[in-house]
Amino acid sequence: MAGQGAPGAPLPVTRQVGARVRPLADAPVELRDAARRLVVDAAGKAVPFGSLYRERKAIVVFVRHFLCYACKEYVEDLGKIPKTFLQDANVRLVVIGQSSHHHIKPFCTLTGYPHEMYVDPEREIYRTLGMKRGEASATSGNEIHHVHLDQNRFDHVPINTLLQLAGVQAVNFTNRSPIIDV
Repeated sequence: MAGQGAPGAPLPVTRQVGARVRPLADAPVELRDAARRLVVDAAGKAVPFGSLYRERKAIVVFVRHFLCYACKEYVEDLGKIPKTFLQDANVRLVVIGQSSHHHIKPFCTLTGYPHEMYVDPEREIYRTLGMKRGEASATSGNEIHHVHLDQNRFDHVPINTLLQLAGVQAVNFTNRSPIIDV
């Protein structure tokens, strides 16, 4: 059938866990518990996960691990989002991995990712939220706008979908100049 990919190839499966805006206080207890867990930045400084999105809107992306090729490509594309797009919308972009903080700088160098990155070295947040794969969520202050749990390693939310949900200008990932007909 057309549009179903090559025979035997896995199709992306999306399961939207929540799309309606709801107060963080009404969020599942797992998310409230995860907000208290610590993430670590590249310098080794630990901060509560909830502090990353409490004060302003944030797009938070959890990746499987830094050796995952699909995650590497996804983070490379996240790195193409101009900082000005995020600043204009007053949105933070945060990637969280499950590794030692010593791997953050090399992974950012490898992918060209210039935005915020943290790790959950003990996988506390991953376990609390029941994650087995990379997941992505867009949250805002005390409201949850969208949570997506990947069903397989190729099931990342399209980046422009995350940007749209957070009110950030879309990015042209084709690396081509627009064609203007006169």
